[in-house]
Amino acid sequence: MLVNDLFGSPLPLIQAPMAGSQNHRLAVAVCEAGGLGSIPCAMLTPAALRQELEALRGLTQRPFNLNFFSHVQPEPDAAREATWREALAPYYQEFGVDQATIAGGPGRLPFNAEAAELVEEFRPTVVSFHFGLPDEALLQRVRDSGARVLSSATTLAEALWLQQRGVDAVIAQGLEAGGHRGHFLDHDLSRQLGTFALLPQLVDALDVPVIATGGISDARGVAAAMALGAAGVQVGSAYLLCPEASTSALHRAALQSPAARHTALTNLFSGRPARGIVNRLMREQGPLSPLAPTFPLATAAIAPLRAAAEARGDSDFSPLWAGQNVANCRPMPASELTRALARGFESHRD
Repeated sequence: MLVNDLFGSPLPLIQAPMAGSQNHRLAVAVCEAGGLGSIPCAMLTPAALRQELEALRGLTQRPFNLNFFSHVQPEPDAAREATWREALAPYYQEFGVDQATIAGGPGRLPFNAEAAELVEEFRPTVVSFHFGLPDEALLQRVRDSGARVLSSATTLAEALWLQQRGVDAVIAQGLEAGGHRGHFLDHDLSRQLGTFALLPQLVDALDVPVIATGGISDARGVAAAMALGAAGVQVGSAYLLCPEASTSALHRAALQSPAARHTALTNLFSGRPARGIVNRLMREQGPLSPLAPTFPLATAAIAPLRAAAEARGDSDFSPLWAGQNVANCRPMPASELTRALARGFESHRD
């Protein structure tokens, strides 16, 4: 069974939710082209999410996906935060940032009761999660709304855990994928697999459909995933240069430069490994630092450096999320890209 049979959309194609690089405009364009458009919700307040949902509903009646994080909020650690800011002190001096003015804050929130109320009100066709699942009471509210439930797995153990908790499909997130890793049972990155190593393992072991994501950017990648048993694909980085995306000018420039050939997993920007284009901060601090506060608390100390650097026209302190395969990331309309990706499903059927 292909996953569009679950969604009611023409194509078994999900546009990956990309916080900071999209809003409802990209989701609408993909929905109208036959895919499942997604809205990333973890960085939105309830009021902002409501605004996005109202705008989306005003532009499409097609099925859509809301994506939430389901991490556990950590307790702030003053000593660790001080150590982190000490490591960043030379940059604060360079940019004239007064540490006393840096506000704290989580930056990203997990799925909660307020989010559940919006799901119940707007009734999205699909609700997807990253970093596992919320507690059972909240998850039951999502199920009762009628939404299909998806979540990301980066290992077979995670996929089996998700299946045991009743998800409708599992997203197999390969190591190539841009943005945050979805791992939640084991933080050992050496256990992380590439998409086409992970995918067949999950297909063989699970009874629920498996959606492939990571490194898929054209029809060839779609056809390859389907040949390995995927019930659908999720594509993110390829959409970053679409005019409907809200990708910043600096991020767009980086994606179209030779720098995009080198991505790495880094925890500097949020406290959790995420794949992005290597920039100055990652080179000088090392992409993975033991000093970074627990996700998502690392964000606050980086935010003023990012703002100051971007004001000068550089992205040395910006999270330039991107997957390993951005060769097909081009400035084309999202509808055109969606149709191009759809040829991979046609090729597989042939």
